[in-house]
Amino acid sequence: MNKTGHNRPPIDLDPKQTILKNLKRRSMIVDEGIRFYKNIPLPTWIELSLIDVCNRSCVFCPKSDPSVAPDTYQKMSRKLIDKLSSELKKIKYNGSIALCGYGEPLLHKDIEYIVKKLSKVCNVEIVTNGDVLSPKLLKKLYDAKAGRCLISMYDGPEQIDMFKSIIQKAKIPEDFVILRDRWYDDSQNFGVKLTNRTGTINIGNQLDTKVHSICYYPTYQFLIDWNGDVFLCPQDWQRRHSMGNMMQQDIFDIWVSASMNKFRKNLLKGKRCDKPCLDCNADGTLLGKNHAEIWKKIYKI
Repeated sequence: MNKTGHNRPPIDLDPKQTILKNLKRRSMIVDEGIRFYKNIPLPTWIELSLIDVCNRSCVFCPKSDPSVAPDTYQKMSRKLIDKLSSELKKIKYNGSIALCGYGEPLLHKDIEYIVKKLSKVCNVEIVTNGDVLSPKLLKKLYDAKAGRCLISMYDGPEQIDMFKSIIQKAKIPEDFVILRDRWYDDSQNFGVKLTNRTGTINIGNQLDTKVHSICYYPTYQFLIDWNGDVFLCPQDWQRRHSMGNMMQQDIFDIWVSASMNKFRKNLLKGKRCDKPCLDCNADGTLLGKNHAEIWKKIYKI
């Protein structure tokens, strides 16, 4: 655990350094130990959107606009979690699952069950704003075998001592939690890797959609929404193009589907020719290089 943690933020925090540390830590998960099933490289990162509601309304997030991303309070069922667990075991998945997506994961009443079930399959990370976190809940997540709890601090540096106190009271290893400074204004892109969320957000110093073309996202990951809909990546906040639904299909069949292959192949060629990719300004090459090279050979690119 110590090898990938960075839970001792200095007094003079730098949001760019925080982002770089997170990318370095994730690259160790995403780009190493790629496993194959039926001669197909498996993803190493799966994001779950457990619940479609958030208790915050951050200006850089589509949730700040109810006309785009309203709180529907819909939540992922135990049946879907059980099916996902079974299918990932079948293909011997060895990547990570991130609980975040389009809402605040800790608002899901079954969070302990979800973590305990999925952690029997692979590493599980929780990305939260920490607002509902208590020593008791944090200890439950640790005991459920979560691999990490990443807390995005949006209010200010005073939150560091608050969350460290919660960690201490929970009596868990300090490096189980990663504290991320996210309290900055638009002059520093709010402390996040700012994107337009496929044309949904225009606040801050946004890049033109023509700056980036090649994208590795669909070579190493995908997102599963609360109802089982599978999306290319977490950038598509308007849920424009579903690759399939895992309550109706096996997750591996969706991974190798014609639709997934079409987007994956086009993006490896630098062709953002279809929505939602056409409207996206995200740099899709920060992670997944090793996956991309394998898929290029498969597609003979």
